[in-house]
Amino acid sequence: MRLFMLLILLAFPAFEIWLLIDLAAKYGWWLAFYLILMTVLGLRLIREEKQLFAGRLMQTLAQSATPGSALFGSVKNLIAGILLVIPGVMTDMIAVILLLIPSPPSPSAAAFKQGAANDDVIEGEFTRDD
Repeated sequence: MRLFMLLILLAFPAFEIWLLIDLAAKYGWWLAFYLILMTVLGLRLIREEKQLFAGRLMQTLAQSATPGSALFGSVKNLIAGILLVIPGVMTDMIAVILLLIPSPPSPSAAAFKQGAANDDVIEGEFTRDD
């Protein structure tokens, strides 16, 4: 199993380099422009996700919910940003696939779908006539 994982780790960069050389021979400077653009987008995604993560985490904890969905969405976006920064077409495709995976719904949306905890309470106003 370890040998298999080592072969995958060694084969992936070799395939990535081969694909870059092949695409550069076919498309020329457009590939360099594409790689620079993806690097800039990846850095921007990482920067924005770092700022949004603390807010999402605090909001989730304030609602007394588990921070699993906020953590999953942020980690997924951070990994996608890192993959966009790494030059290569395969890593960019994996990053796009990660960005297309929907995050689980927020706990606030689930809280509105649930009924009241105590169903025998009727809310309303009353007046006392003596």
